[in-house]
Amino acid sequence: MQDFWDLVETVWTNGVFGLKVNELVIALLILVFFILLKNIFARVVVGWISRFTASTETTVDDAILEALEGPIRFIPAVIGFFFATAYLTLDENMQNFISLFNRSLVAFALFWGLYQLSDLVGHLLQRAEHVLSRSMIDWLSKAVKLAFVVLGFATLLEIWGIQVAPLLAGLGLFGVAVALGAQDLFKNLIAGVFILGERRFHPGDWILVPGIVEGTVEHIGFRTTTVRQFDKAPVYLPNSKLSDNATVNFSRMTFRRIKWVVGLEYNSTSEQLKAVKKRIEAYIFSNKDFVQPEDTATFVHIDSFSASSIDILMYAFTKTTNWLEWLKVKEALLLEIKTIVEEEGASFAFPSQSLYIEAMASDIDVAPIKAKG
Repeated sequence: MQDFWDLVETVWTNGVFGLKVNELVIALLILVFFILLKNIFARVVVGWISRFTASTETTVDDAILEALEGPIRFIPAVIGFFFATAYLTLDENMQNFISLFNRSLVAFALFWGLYQLSDLVGHLLQRAEHVLSRSMIDWLSKAVKLAFVVLGFATLLEIWGIQVAPLLAGLGLFGVAVALGAQDLFKNLIAGVFILGERRFHPGDWILVPGIVEGTVEHIGFRTTTVRQFDKAPVYLPNSKLSDNATVNFSRMTFRRIKWVVGLEYNSTSEQLKAVKKRIEAYIFSNKDFVQPEDTATFVHIDSFSASSIDILMYAFTKTTNWLEWLKVKEALLLEIKTIVEEEGASFAFPSQSLYIEAMASDIDVAPIKAKG
């Protein structure tokens, strides 16, 4: 037993890795104490700050407090590790290592807080939505977050003596190789920047890219834009397709056009043609659903002699740009034109051909037409 007790005393005195066991135990107790204190510390500090922010009229300070709640809870653990390691008797090498580790914890907590605060960039930029689009605000918020992640990672590398500049230079050749293989990625990224900068469309807009897609824009990403077709199927379209092709944005229409050619039969009199034309014109000019001639080009004219009809060209715009409402206005106009033509005693023409026989040889027998019994 004496030998065993001597062994225990030796381990207790010499410790593990040159650290005395009693110092390790006390250091662990210090660390555990600060970790247990974390929730109390956060509750007290956050509670005090929240009472202060509640007395202010602005909501920015409330958003800041909510964003920093996680890093604030992490502070006691950082302090506890610092005091626990400060209590230990360490050699020079271990002391340097622990010092670097403590600095890394502080840097991590700092950049974690900045990363959380970057969410407020989007919140603040929303006030400039009349200058910046919603998609551009989202991009800037993501860019700020990425910047803090990169800066934090670079800071940690610098703390541990890893020079970032030579590392980036060494990655230069690799970056060139990646760039050559990712030309489409960068092309789509640049195209996305142009789309946002030119404000061609925003999420929620109804767009048409002829021959490619038609639907509602849901999201403008770094590489692709999501367009929801009217059958509810999503289309993930590379930004270069939208940048290089003509895009029609129906959501920005000021008016919606109706252009028809109303064909009447050739046996219609000139009085009938004039009456039909004037009544259609009067209906459009007096209807509040249509844009009036002083605001845009609106007219009804007897236009041309076609192959099988005399054509009346009607050109008008509806005030509504909503597709369903536009269909209702167009339906009412169609029924009104049908009524006008019938009341004026005219008829709609349809494609037809007439065959005129001027002479027939006398030796040709014409087959009699047999009536159906």
